[in-house]
Amino acid sequence: MRGTMQTLLRMLYPPRCLICGGLVESDFGLCAACWRDTPFLSGLACATCGVPLPGVSDRAEHCDACLAAPPPWREGTAALAYRDNGRTLVLMLKHGDRHDIAAAAAVWMAARAKPLAGPGTLVVPVPLHLRRHLRRRFNQSALLAQGIAQALHLDWCPDALRRHRHTPVLDGRGREERFRTLSDAISLDPKRGGLMRDRPLLLVDDVMTSGATLSAATEACLAAGAGDVCVCTLARVVKDT
Repeated sequence: MRGTMQTLLRMLYPPRCLICGGLVESDFGLCAACWRDTPFLSGLACATCGVPLPGVSDRAEHCDACLAAPPPWREGTAALAYRDNGRTLVLMLKHGDRHDIAAAAAVWMAARAKPLAGPGTLVVPVPLHLRRHLRRRFNQSALLAQGIAQALHLDWCPDALRRHRHTPVLDGRGREERFRTLSDAISLDPKRGGLMRDRPLLLVDDVMTSGATLSAATEACLAAGAGDVCVCTLARVVKDT
């Protein structure tokens, strides 16, 4: 009976491509054309921020920006470049109420984050300020964090951190202004107490641009006594070369 119902549901609601809506073989997937045009990150990348690097190497490499100003976290990675279909997926998830995208995106992110997440790792999303959370009705980073935790069989906490100070949208702002705006804007939720003390963390966000938001969140985690902090984002802004 259960198999029959599933067949009927497939007939009535066949799986659709997350981007173009075309028919696909499984739920939460991309059609061949959209998959081809989606900028998945692979190959050599900065071990700290995930930005692609030229060439090949058998050791950890770091970009010039991270060498000049090392972020407070240990390692980082991303699944997509923030352009073309990568940007489309992020915006559909963030502003289009497309929670279904988080299911697929979390699997892509988990594959990238697996080497960074050891036993006992706690998965923590970057928080939204209450005002923005109420307006948007959900935190896309929390959806991604939940999916990653499920894929990697890790614990997660959706509200370990809080953004206690409302900050303006950072689009179009320079690196220094981003860091200045986010300074001391994120802290541990007092209700979570010693949840992350001496524990490795995987911080999750949708996009990394300058790293200002993730830096503020990492510093809050370290101030709360966390162990090593690694970061994973769905997309990474990559400068044109």
